[in-house]
Order: sequence, then C-alpha cells, then structure tokens
Amino acid sequence: MIYFILSTLLFVAGLVIIYWLHNQYHLDIIVRPVDPLSSAPMVSVCIPARNEERNIRACVDAVLNQTYPNFEVIVVDDRSTDGTSEILRSIQNDKLRIVNGSDLPSGWAGKPHALCQAAQAACGERSEWLCFIDADTFLAPEALASCYVKAIETNADLFTMMTFQVTATFWERVVLPLVMTALSVGFSPRKVNDPQRKDAIANGQFIFIKRSAYDAIGGHESVKDQIVEDKAISEKVKWGGYRLVVADGMHVARTRMYTSLSELWEGWTKNIYLGLCEQVALMVLGAFGAFVSVVAALVLPLWPLLGLLWVFHGGGWMAIVVIFEALILWGVLIYFRAVVAHNMHIPRGYALTTPLGAAIFAAMMFTSTWKVISGQGVTWRGRKYKPAR
Repeated sequence: MIYFILSTLLFVAGLVIIYWLHNQYHLDIIVRPVDPLSSAPMVSVCIPARNEERNIRACVDAVLNQTYPNFEVIVVDDRSTDGTSEILRSIQNDKLRIVNGSDLPSGWAGKPHALCQAAQAACGERSEWLCFIDADTFLAPEALASCYVKAIETNADLFTMMTFQVTATFWERVVLPLVMTALSVGFSPRKVNDPQRKDAIANGQFIFIKRSAYDAIGGHESVKDQIVEDKAISEKVKWGGYRLVVADGMHVARTRMYTSLSELWEGWTKNIYLGLCEQVALMVLGAFGAFVSVVAALVLPLWPLLGLLWVFHGGGWMAIVVIFEALILWGVLIYFRAVVAHNMHIPRGYALTTPLGAAIFAAMMFTSTWKVISGQGVTWRGRKYKPAR
C-alpha cells in the first residue's frame, strides 16, 4: 500500500508541476511586421562584435536592409582576433560606421564597455533612440519599424523583445527547448510589464531604448561592472520610473546562439552561472529546476518499469494502477514538450528526447551552481569573470 500511495502522490504532484512549468510564458505584447514608415526619428543601431566572424556579415546586412527610413549602424570591433575585422571592412555602406574598440579598462566588463563606446559614437542629439542588438541576432526588414511603432503604442522607454531561437542540429533541438522553458519560469513577462512591480528583465539580443532615458540612467557606464548588463540596464530603467516593456518579437527577429553540444554547454553554463551569481533567489529556483530535471531524466523512465516488475511479484490491481499513472504522466509531459517543440519549429518527435535534454540541463545547472559556490568563475571569449565578493 505504501508504494501505491507514494506513486499516486507523485502522479498528482507531477501533473501540477508539468502544468505549472508550461504555463509561465505569457508574452501578451506581440510585434508584427508593419508597412514602411514615411518618416521617423533617428535610430542608432549598436552592435558589439568580439570574434563574431560566423555571424557578423549576416547580422549587419540584415540591419542595413531595414525599411525604417532614418537610421545608422555602429559596430564596435571589440579587439577581435578572428576574421571579424576583415569582414566588417569589406561591407560598404554609408549608414555603417565601424569603431575599433579600446582595451578593456579596469572595473569594466567586456560587453558594457563595447556598448558604451557604440552609444558614444552615435549621432548625438539627432539619435532619439538607441537599438542594441547582438551579433548573432538577425532582423527581418520590418523589425526596426515594427518595434518603433509598438514602443510608441505601449509608451515604452525601453522596449525589448524575445527573438525566435533558430535550431538546426540535434543537440540544439534537444537542449534549447528545456532552457527556454526554464527561462520562462524564472522571468515572468507579465510581471515585468506591470509598472507596479519591481520585476525587470531585458533581452540583450534586442534592446530599443530612448536616448533620453538611456542618458538619464547613466548609460552603460552605470552598469559597467555587470556581466548580465541587459538585466542591470532594465532595472535601472524601471526602478528609475521609466516604462519597461518586454514583447514577443519572434515574427521580426531570430537568433542562433550556439550550434554544437560543446558550444551549448559552454554558453549556457556561462549564462546560467551569471544569472545565479546575481541573485540568491534565482539560485534556489535553479536548484529546484535541476531537481525536477533529474526526476524527469531518471525517475520517469523507470516508473512504469517498476510498476511492471511489481505486477510480476503479485502487486495486483495496485501495480496496474501505478503503471497507468506513470504512462499518463509520461503522456502529459510528452504532449506539453511536443507543443513547445512545435512552437520552436522543431519536429514534435524531439519531445521524446526530454529525458536526455533534462539530464544535460540538470548537469549545466549543477555545474553553474558549483562555479558560483566555489568562486571559480567562468571564461568567455578570452575573459575571466568571477562573482563579486
């Protein structure tokens, strides 16, 4: 009887957790393509580029192809050691300006320093908006115009959006859907968009901010030592009384961050680490997520097998119920994971790889947590980062 009761309790708890985990993604504001604008204020698009030879041409070309009528593009070549510099010099366009990044000063993190240089190079008072995008983000031609229209419509001072995540390889499709679900749990868009709450987050892949608000909060110099500079900027904006809006931008922008398993491991272990070392609450939430992932990876596959083994050892109707509970829970989990996969343009069959993806995600969580606790820090693009003491 004790096994039957335990199985039933786990069954009910599992249903609640699965439903809760998959119902936290509420991006109510959606950016859709708009017709070209006849006139609009000046926008300075700022792109930091450090060893981005794989992405930089496609990123810059996409920005230069915007339908928005009034913009410039500033790329900061942040001491690149690969072919980034040569690729940038080969792009000929009057709207493009290339800034050779200076050495990283003491007390600065790499990305804030690059973005600060880009903002300083922007067209002064003529630039009413600054748009910060990552070099692995690719805008649709209507992106700038669509975001400007939506930012005005929502009265935003800082407008940020979640971009469509491109997946092409097996490991991307196994791991990334689990990561995206975890992020939706950690940061609620509805709470961020509520002016009455302090919750703040921005997606550094695309940040569209009024120049007046940017200057008022002190720009990137005010967050110069912050590794998670996008979140730090969003907090400065919202806590300073300005309007912060996060939206669904998957119709107008796409991003491909990492391609191989080794890149996924290095990149997301770094990202999770940086998030965890910023907030204790996120570390606790991350530990819970890792625990759930371990359960999904190890317990769920064994559950029906244990029930079947119990049947062969005289478990009777209770053993049969345990098997049905396990299979129903499996079915519900696979259904929700298939929906996530479909929304990410991934074949639904990848839902069956959930135990594998959960195991990798749990390993990333535990590795990142250990790096925070031990103070080891992480290395990213040739620079070492450690949590502040």
